[in-house]
Amino acid sequence: MGDLARIFKAYDIRGVVPAELDEATAEAVGAAFVAVTGASAVVTAHDMRPSSVPLAEAFARGATGQGADVIAAGLGSTDLLYYASGVLDLPGVMFTASHNPARYNGMKLCRAGARPIGRDTGLTEIRDLVESGVQPFAGTPGTVETRDLLSGYADHLKSLVDLSGIRRLKVAVDAGNGMAGHTVPSVFAGLPLDVVPLYFELDGTFPNHEANPIEPENLRDLQAAVRANGADLGLAFDGDADRCFVVDERGEIVSPSTITALVAARELAKHPGAPIVHNLITSRAVPEIIAEHGGAPVRTRVGHSFIKQTMAESGAVFGGEHSAHFYFRDFWFADSGMLAALHVLAALGEQDAPLSHLLAEYTRYTASGEINSEVADQAAAAEQVRAAFAARPGVTIDELDGLTVIARDWWFNLRPSNTEPLLRLNAEAADEPTMAALRDEVLAIVREK
Repeated sequence: MGDLARIFKAYDIRGVVPAELDEATAEAVGAAFVAVTGASAVVTAHDMRPSSVPLAEAFARGATGQGADVIAAGLGSTDLLYYASGVLDLPGVMFTASHNPARYNGMKLCRAGARPIGRDTGLTEIRDLVESGVQPFAGTPGTVETRDLLSGYADHLKSLVDLSGIRRLKVAVDAGNGMAGHTVPSVFAGLPLDVVPLYFELDGTFPNHEANPIEPENLRDLQAAVRANGADLGLAFDGDADRCFVVDERGEIVSPSTITALVAARELAKHPGAPIVHNLITSRAVPEIIAEHGGAPVRTRVGHSFIKQTMAESGAVFGGEHSAHFYFRDFWFADSGMLAALHVLAALGEQDAPLSHLLAEYTRYTASGEINSEVADQAAAAEQVRAAFAARPGVTIDELDGLTVIARDWWFNLRPSNTEPLLRLNAEAADEPTMAALRDEVLAIVREK
């Protein structure tokens, strides 16, 4: 068994297979998961990585060895697992390393109803129990039942967004050889869509590009396909298909903050006055547009466990992160890239303008995107940045998540990585020159240039 402190992250379990995460560890996690949740049954799903089936089977041995039954959904996206956990009201585990390279794998865990399990909500207890060992179970072992939940998942998503009356659209979809290649055909079946598929073949070695659409180089093939085929838009999913990125009809990448604002406006049309959650690195346009549409913007830290918790506490109907995770009250407060994609398709198909025109009203500022800097002493570097900006007139300091510095025409957030010696910078301003100058000034301090 590897170094548990290394593979148990803030929100999931993840590591290199088999050096850091092996079948023995997965089996021990299965036993500990049942012990911590007290579940009599759990549901599992897995992605297309070569190591996913052996890890899922090992987890099932651990879970059944503690008397719990396992419903194995087989191949699925992470949001399919959340659907299964919600509709079956069972704790669930998804075997995936999301956008990480092929040598990695991991587990995303949730309680019944897709309620998150993170470091402060059970993951630490599971790690400690794996380390100390679960007491042997004296009763009857559980059983494993294989169940196909894909059609139910697809039908449920389409029940939440009405696309029946939209105009016919041509959409290019880059599955990145990940799980969207499995789920998109079922979800899009029967809709007025002409699909241009890219890399739908399930291949956990990722032969074409990494399934990580937050990196612009991984969107180049999709951008080219949109332009070459005259598509109305492009959609790109990460490896476990819980995140969705959008490219407009010109082949230009759309900010996830813009998609957050669009979906928020649509949800507020159905639920006037409702709270909408956004994390603190989304564009300033997001809370502005929420308020303009009569909603109540609720700001929270970066990370899905914080979003989900804040949504549940506030009764929010929708939540968005700048990383392209989108959360829905009607989807057990869980995130679904596919559901966000359906909202974009519906919004586009309900009117005649191209996507770039539709989204213009939701795009107001210029952003840097997330920029990582390797820093040995993150706290000292952040303090140097604070000292450089704190005394400036009209500047306010916020420490909800890292260091956020806010002025009238700009803001930036500098926060440490949970797992690496990195500081992550996000900056935004009213125009490109202001943003570039702000970005470069902060980076010069952080990188001591």
